[in-house]
Amino acid sequence: MAAPAEPSYLGWDFSTQQLKVIAVDEQLRVIHEDSVNFDKDLPEFGTQGGVHVHSDRLTVTSPVLMWVKALDMILEKMKSSGFNFSRVKALSGAGQQHGSVYWKEGANSVLQNLSPDLPLHQSLKSCFSVSNSPVWMDSSTTAQCCSLEKAFGGGQKLAEVTGSRAYERFTGNQIAKIYSQNPEVYTNTERISLVSSFAASLFLGAYAPIDYSDGSGMNLLQIHEKVWSPACLDACAPGLGKKLGHPVPSSKVLGCVSPYHTQRFGFNSGCKVIAFTGDNPASMAAMRLREGDIAISLGTSDTLFLWIKEPKPALEGHILCSPVDSQAYMAMLCYKNGSLMREKIRDEHASGSWEEFSKALLSTAVGNDGNVGFYFDVMEIIPETVGIHRFNTHNNRVSTFPKELEIRALIEGQFMAKRIHAEKLGYTILPTTRILATGGASHNKAILQVLSDVFSAPVYTIDTANSACLGSAYRAIHGLVAETSVSLTDVVKLAPEPRLVATPTAGMAQVYEPLLKRYKELEQQLLNRPKEHHMREPKKSV
Repeated sequence: MAAPAEPSYLGWDFSTQQLKVIAVDEQLRVIHEDSVNFDKDLPEFGTQGGVHVHSDRLTVTSPVLMWVKALDMILEKMKSSGFNFSRVKALSGAGQQHGSVYWKEGANSVLQNLSPDLPLHQSLKSCFSVSNSPVWMDSSTTAQCCSLEKAFGGGQKLAEVTGSRAYERFTGNQIAKIYSQNPEVYTNTERISLVSSFAASLFLGAYAPIDYSDGSGMNLLQIHEKVWSPACLDACAPGLGKKLGHPVPSSKVLGCVSPYHTQRFGFNSGCKVIAFTGDNPASMAAMRLREGDIAISLGTSDTLFLWIKEPKPALEGHILCSPVDSQAYMAMLCYKNGSLMREKIRDEHASGSWEEFSKALLSTAVGNDGNVGFYFDVMEIIPETVGIHRFNTHNNRVSTFPKELEIRALIEGQFMAKRIHAEKLGYTILPTTRILATGGASHNKAILQVLSDVFSAPVYTIDTANSACLGSAYRAIHGLVAETSVSLTDVVKLAPEPRLVATPTAGMAQVYEPLLKRYKELEQQLLNRPKEHHMREPKKSV
């Protein structure tokens, strides 16, 4: 008699440009991967980079039926390849954060009575009151942001309740815009989902609730009490709480897959659907962050994820509920001047060679003999300023540095800024703190050594290809046992360990403590200068 097939777990990622899925087995080995590229595989929707940028250059949307059709396509591809859906014990997923989906009155009964003979996009084509969903790249809601902050007595007060000041891409402000411009469309909307809970609904065959972690990227959720803020709801649109449903823990089992999926694809009727979350929280789950850890993505833009127990929401950065621990929070900080700035200085001062760049970096003294620099080729998010500003050891402005000092000033400055802003949000470096580095610059040992020295913590690298998918698969496994207080770390202990690449040089704290204080003061000086031009909010996904 043949042994029963080993269980598998699916992780989905409804991202900006594509839909991706991976399957892992009980040993956390990836046993299947698939993807659908929206532009290439669904050309009939006419997207570029998965979106439509409207003529005002501020409004950015994606066709909601494109996401549905992409799911049809990927499930059919998996079926054709012989993927065994009956082995799937649980699934979860992620969606690009802040995007929203508007279900028309009566859509829930359609979802609950899907015909297995038809693809989803045919059954659901008349189910949406808004056919083009606003996504994270949209920045057309400045008026709604100002109105929300005003209702709260300012951005800081709003941040203390919801984890962030008002941001154009955040869902509450997008809903407020739809209500103010098309009240009849809003009235005809039965349910509003995030991209993540919309995707979960397609598997569940009913409206899936919004999870705490993705829900905290809406300017609507009270992050401490984990309920919708009545004041925020009222400021955005009437009767909004009913249209959102009650938020749930990120590890909650929502139910089993719908009969549609068991009949059309052969899913096991007991396959559990775990709450879907945002792509950034799912990536944090893939990195398996623990208390005190930091993840730093050193890419085109630099992004920090922080594990925080006692958050201090501020005007900069974002506090979200943790996707893996209901008692903890994740903070996020985004910086526009990441790798492109590093590459620019490399080209100007190291002949375009990373090897020469690294040699120059290692040839200079830790602390750069007190020389400090701020390097913002484009308007930065934190701090909101632009330009290159150099200061010598006496805090006097200088127009140039020798090439070695320039390179160290850039790298030290980038990491000092990250540490200062992390601590402002409530982050504390613990004896157990690890820094998990990903992205292009994480391959450069000299850069990672400076990172380790500035933070006084060891740096590890971790492979995060398809991290939102992988994190979703891990969360699917964790969801089955989360209510028994088993941690995600325990569930995924078989996953590959991150690799140690740098440890702090002895005596670093004495060098960087006074330097961090100076850097903070100089940054404040820059912010107090009259601005040449002002952007309320640079576009960056959270």
